[in-house]
Amino acid sequence: MRKIIQHIRQSLSWKLSLGILLMAIPIFVLSIGILFEQSRNQVKLEATKHASSVLNTTMQRIDRHMNIVETATDINDWEVTANLNPDSILAYSRFIVMLNGQIDGCSISFEPNTFPKYGRHFSVYTVREEDSVATVIEEPYEYFEKVWYKMPHLHGKPCWVVYYDESDSLELTLDGMIASYSKPLYNANKHFVGVISTDLSLIRLSKMITAEVPYPDSYFIMTGEEGRYFVHPDSTQLFTHTIFSDADPQKNADIFALGHEMTTGKQGSMRVMINGEPCLVCYQPVPDTPWSLALVCPERSVLQGYNRLGMIITPLTIMGLLLILLFCSVTVAHAIHPLNRLTEKVQRIAEGHYDEHIKQSKYNDVVGRLQNSFAAMQESLSRHVTDIQQMNEEMTRHNEEFVRTSELAKEADKQKSLFIQNVSHQIRTPLNIIMGFAQVLKDSKSILPEEEAKGIMDMMKHNATMLNRMVMMLFDSSARGTTEELYANKNDEIFCNEIARECVADIHEQYPDIPIRFSTDVPDDFSINTNRNYLTHSIREILYNASKYSDGQNVSLRVSEIGSKVRFIFEDTGPGIAEEEVSHLFELFTKVNDLSEGLGLGLALARRHIRNLGGELLLDLDYHKGCRFVIELPKV
Repeated sequence: MRKIIQHIRQSLSWKLSLGILLMAIPIFVLSIGILFEQSRNQVKLEATKHASSVLNTTMQRIDRHMNIVETATDINDWEVTANLNPDSILAYSRFIVMLNGQIDGCSISFEPNTFPKYGRHFSVYTVREEDSVATVIEEPYEYFEKVWYKMPHLHGKPCWVVYYDESDSLELTLDGMIASYSKPLYNANKHFVGVISTDLSLIRLSKMITAEVPYPDSYFIMTGEEGRYFVHPDSTQLFTHTIFSDADPQKNADIFALGHEMTTGKQGSMRVMINGEPCLVCYQPVPDTPWSLALVCPERSVLQGYNRLGMIITPLTIMGLLLILLFCSVTVAHAIHPLNRLTEKVQRIAEGHYDEHIKQSKYNDVVGRLQNSFAAMQESLSRHVTDIQQMNEEMTRHNEEFVRTSELAKEADKQKSLFIQNVSHQIRTPLNIIMGFAQVLKDSKSILPEEEAKGIMDMMKHNATMLNRMVMMLFDSSARGTTEELYANKNDEIFCNEIARECVADIHEQYPDIPIRFSTDVPDDFSINTNRNYLTHSIREILYNASKYSDGQNVSLRVSEIGSKVRFIFEDTGPGIAEEEVSHLFELFTKVNDLSEGLGLGLALARRHIRNLGGELLLDLDYHKGCRFVIELPKV
C-alpha cells in the first residue's frame, strides 16, 4: 500500500487524473443531486395529481350515492303528507327502503299528538337487514331533540346530519354511526308536521370510500363541521375524536391548518406531519354538506419506487467514477509522455551540460510548444551567461530604486487599504440592512401588519438610496468623473425654485423626522441654463450633510438673486466645522472625523460639479451657529 501511495505521489498522470476526478465529482454529484431533487419533486407532483384524481373519483361515487338517497326521499315525501294515516306512513317508509338498495333505513316521525290514537309520539322506522327489510312503529321516546329531527325543523329545509345511534327504542336499528338525509314535512296548510329521515350506515359508506386507494398505507378520513371524524381507519377515533384532538398548536400547526381548511369547506392539498410521519393530504368538501373528505398518502409510500431507484443509482455512480479515473489516467499518461523525455534533458542542463541538445517538436500542442520553448531556451542560455554580471550590476542599482519605490508603494497601499476598508464598511452597513429586512420578508409565514411592512420598506429604501449615493460618488471620483467638464451639458433650462423643492422633498423622504425650511426671493418662473444632474447632485449632497450632521432642528434652503448670479444658501445649526478642518473640507477622500459615516467625497465632488458649471461652492466662515454653504451660479 505504501508503494502504491508513493507511486501516485510521483506520477504526474495519477495526480492529474485525481485532480480531474476531484473536480468532476462535485459537478457529477451536484448534477445527480439536482436530477434526484427534480425527480423527487416531479414524483410528488404526480402523486398529488394521482391522489386528487382518486379523491375526485371517490367523491363522485359518494355524490351519486347521496343523490340516490335524496332523490328517493324527495319523490316520496309529498305522498306521505298527502296520506297522513299510520298505515300509509308504514307503507311509504318500507317502500323507500325496499326500492333503493343503497338506503339502509328510513324513519318518518311526527309532531306531538299528530295521531291522537298513539298519543304524543308517533314514529315509524324501516331498516335493511342482511336479507330482509323490517318496518315497525317505534316505542315512544323523545325523538324531538334528536339531531336528525331537530335540524330540519329548526332550519326549515333538508339537510344531511351524522349521529351515533347509541340507544334506541327498538332492537331493530342500524349499528354505530349513521348519515341521515332529513327533510321537513308540511301539510296542505304549510304547517310543519314532522320529518322524513333516510339513513345510510357510515360503516357501509366507509367501505365504499376506502375501496380504492392510490398507494399502499394510504387511507381516507371524513370530518364534520367541527372536525369530528366520521370516517377513519382507526375505528376508536370515530365520533369521539376530532382532527384537533391530541394535537399541540405549537408543534402541530400543520394539522390545525389542515383542520381549518377542511372545516371551512376548502379544497386543496398540503404536506402534513401525522404521527411523526410526513404525509401528502388532498381534501375537498362533500357537496351540499358541512363535511369534508381527505385522502392521506404517507410520503414513504409515494416515494417507495423513487427510493428503490436511488439504491440502484448509487453503486452505478461509484462504478462510473472509478471508470472515469481509470480512463483519465491512461489518457493523461499518453499525453505527458513527451514531458518525461524533456525532463531528462532539462535535468542534464541543470547539472551544467549546457550543450545538451533538445530537439524541436513537430507538434503544435501545448507539450510540443513547451519542448520548442526549452530548445530555444537552451540555445540562448549560453549567450545570456556572459550578460549575468552586467545584469547583476543593473540589479543592484534597480534594487536601490526599488527600496525607495517600495516605501512609496507601501504608503500608497496603506492609503488604498484605509480607503477600501472605509468603502467596504460604508457599503456593507446599508447592504446588510437591506439583506436582513429582505430575509425577514421572505421568512414571514403570514402577511405582516401594514405599518410594520411599511417601516421595513422605508428602511430598505433609505439604505438603498444611501448605497446608490455612495456608488455614484465612486463613479464621479473615477477617471470619467475627473473629465466631467468635457461631458457637461449646460443647456438645460432649470427653474430654480422647482429644483430646490424637488431636492428638499428627496432629502425629506430619507430623513422624514428632520424639517427643512425652504424660502425664495425669486419668482417660480425664474430659470437659468445649466446642467440639471450636476446641480441636483450638489444641492442634495449639501442638504444631506446638513440633515445628517446638524442638530436637525434648523435646516433651511433659500434661493436668492444677486446681480448676475443666483445663490442657493444652505444653513443649519449644530456643531459646525472646526477651523483646522476647513482647509481640507473640499479635498477628495478626506473626512472631518475618520470614524464618521461617508467616503469623504460628497463636498469635494459637489464643488467640482459647481465649478465645472461656471460657479462656486463656498463655506461662509462668518456663520458660527452651525454651517452655511453657498452655491453661486451665473444667470445664463
